[in-house]
Amino acid sequence: MTKPILIIGGRGKTGSRVADRLEARGLPVRLGSRATGFDWTDRGTWAAALEGAASAYITYYPDIAIKGAAETVGALAELAVSLGVRRLVLLSGRGEPEAQRAEQQLIASGAEWTIARASWFNQNFDEGQFLDMVLSGEVALPVDKVREPFVDVDDIADVVVAALTDPRHVGEIYELTGPRLLTFADAVAEINRAAGTTVGFRTMPAHEFLDWLAHSEVPDEIAGLLEELFSVVLDGRNESLADGVERALGRQPKDFADFARHAAAKGAWRQAA
Repeated sequence: MTKPILIIGGRGKTGSRVADRLEARGLPVRLGSRATGFDWTDRGTWAAALEGAASAYITYYPDIAIKGAAETVGALAELAVSLGVRRLVLLSGRGEPEAQRAEQQLIASGAEWTIARASWFNQNFDEGQFLDMVLSGEVALPVDKVREPFVDVDDIADVVVAALTDPRHVGEIYELTGPRLLTFADAVAEINRAAGTTVGFRTMPAHEFLDWLAHSEVPDEIAGLLEELFSVVLDGRNESLADGVERALGRQPKDFADFARHAAAKGAWRQAA
């Protein structure tokens, strides 16, 4: 392969891992991000990123669940196909109506498509929006006993690399989950076991969460996304396990406890109060 594989969101949690894996195989990679001139909000920047690429991995910023994402992803997919970039792999969200509209836009583009439909990431606790809460000593969220099949981003990256490099994955929708269901309190307990911390979990009333969003420095589109995720998506619709990792890779997904031990060994939560 001489043409590069485009990674849109190449500095993100999954994109950076996909890029590292492809480069380790000696495959050419092109990163698409604002740092390299690609901007989701400026369609005039898309062609330069796509031209000459062999295939593309698409992650939408700030999140594929926000309103308008579906049409934007569809427009990029159509442009990609018109420029000869026919194989497209999309990171989608499980149980998110807007994300699944984006999937349909991708399919309608005529691309050779694969969809990686992921549940909440393990790495939200050591690289993402929950890290500051863990370090503060308390994770407070407007969720109680709903269980989530948290998935590891390394598993997502492995599936995406397989889809980008092996035509047997064309036309597949892979629902990617971990091997068991955990409440958010369960996840915090796993972190405490692995790191020797005493981080607490508290179910935050919805009005308190909305007040926090209103007075925080979280951008409006992210605040709206978080409100929808915690008020709509976390209603039990995702309380089931899926076999996407096993179907794509022939192995079981990583358990949250294994993730927690690995993150703790790296010192992710060493400063937790």
